[in-house]
Amino acid sequence: MIQRIQTLYLLLAVGISAGLIFVFHLWTNTEGAEVFALDNYTYLGLFLGSALLSLISIFSFKNRKSQFVLGRLNIILNFILLGIFVYQSLNVSGETNVSEKGIGILLPIFSIVCLVLANKAIKKDEDLVKSVDRLR
Repeated sequence: MIQRIQTLYLLLAVGISAGLIFVFHLWTNTEGAEVFALDNYTYLGLFLGSALLSLISIFSFKNRKSQFVLGRLNIILNFILLGIFVYQSLNVSGETNVSEKGIGILLPIFSIVCLVLANKAIKKDEDLVKSVDRLR
């Protein structure tokens, strides 16, 4: 069901994870060059993995339980990505790579918010279906 609100939240998470990583830089290094997610395959893989999980979750609308589990896995993946960014930005070795933080570091937080809202809507749909089944 493409018209449900959780689909919009999941599409927003796909847009954040797959689209905005090309627009916003993660940080500026000591030479003044902006570092994007494309420059490091680990970041690119985690962002695109998050977008892929969101897309799979959109198209598994018939099985709400697996959709909910995929949303949880995606939230965990975004927390891992956020943890890597925090570790990279707080590296104690004299700020070797990170000179100035960019808005791209906050993208996993926005994605997590969208995924939590989508999981809340999925749970609400599942509870509604269970309540209707009880009445039969």
